[in-house]
This record gives sequence, structure tokens and C-alpha cells, in this order.
Amino acid sequence: MKYLTIALTKGRLAKKTLELFKKAGITSGGADDENTRKLIFTNEEMGVRFFLAKGPDVPTYVAYGAADIGIVGRDTILEEGRKIYEVLDLKYGACRMCICGPPGAREILNSGDQFRVATKYPNIAKDYFLNRRHQSVEIIKMNGSIELAPIVGLSEVICDIVETGSTLKENGLEVLEEVCHLSARVVVNQVSMKMENARITWLITKLKEVMEK
Repeated sequence: MKYLTIALTKGRLAKKTLELFKKAGITSGGADDENTRKLIFTNEEMGVRFFLAKGPDVPTYVAYGAADIGIVGRDTILEEGRKIYEVLDLKYGACRMCICGPPGAREILNSGDQFRVATKYPNIAKDYFLNRRHQSVEIIKMNGSIELAPIVGLSEVICDIVETGSTLKENGLEVLEEVCHLSARVVVNQVSMKMENARITWLITKLKEVMEK
């Protein structure tokens, strides 16, 4: 039997996704056991198998066909830029990608001068400023607390995910512009979409039914 292989993003996203699959009648073979050291989980009856991966790796597994389907945040899809089909918005993990900074940075954004943008998402930031704002900016790739960058003078603004905005507020920053809305998405390998269309369509339909209840 050829398994339908599903790559899940580790952490909160996987937990939510496995709950959704369970409601749809698709059990994961133990992927929801937080103490397990197994890497692959199989539902023999349905011919489905799951594995957990770091967010940025999920689109890669799907693009190269190691997974037929992936569940991953839209921020990761946009940042990785892989050739995959985005087929369903799962609605959870909702947040926004925003340009943030101190209140005075609004003037800098609209001044026409070059400025620096600190971000964990250089591709999203580059696309936004180049293709939507038609501005040339210097992008600084960061890994830690992005909010620190404008406070210590490393950058004028940041491009980052905003959920509640409380961290920004505590540090004297605010949302200046919204780049896009984000949430968990189902992505599919392009070849799998043709070769396994019936099974993938069945799975997507089952998930939609649960979401609409």
C-alpha cells in the first residue's frame, strides 16, 4: 500500500491539527503522544502516515514529494517560497505579519529615504517593500527578539508576526502597516495532487466538514 504522507509542524500547530484530524475520524497512530520518540506514525487502516517537522522544513518535504500533504503556517509558506499548492485555510493560528516600529517611524516609512528593516522573514519583507511599496530598504536577518532592533538603533522598523500586540506596546512600539493575514494552511505536493487526487480530495472534504460544524 502506498501511504498518503502528511508532514505536521511541531508544537501547537501539530496539536491543533491532530485534534482536527481526530474529529474527522482520522487517527494518527500515536503522533499526539508528547512522550514518544517515534518519528513516523501510521494509520494502517486508512493508509495514512504522519511525521513531525520544524515549520520551515514542512514546505521542503512537500515540494520534494517526501510528504504529499503539509500543515504549516502561511508565514512559512511565503518565506520559503516553494512550488506547492495551498489548498485550505484551517483558520487557527491566526495572526498578522506587520511592519512595526516606534510612532515616529511612520515618517521614515513615507520619506523616500532608505532605512533598515530587522526581521526573521527576509523574503516576506523584501517582497513587501520591493513589490508593494516600491521602496529600496536594507533588510537585516535576525533570529531572536526582533522588538529589540529599533529600541537599540539597529533598525528603524521591524517586519514580524503580531498576535495581540502586547509585546510591542510594552516596548514602545506599534503596528505601522499590515503586510498580510496568517493562519495554518494545508499544502499539497504538485505531483501528488494529480496522482493521489481522489484521496487528497477526500481528506480535504473531511476536514472541511468538521470545520463547518
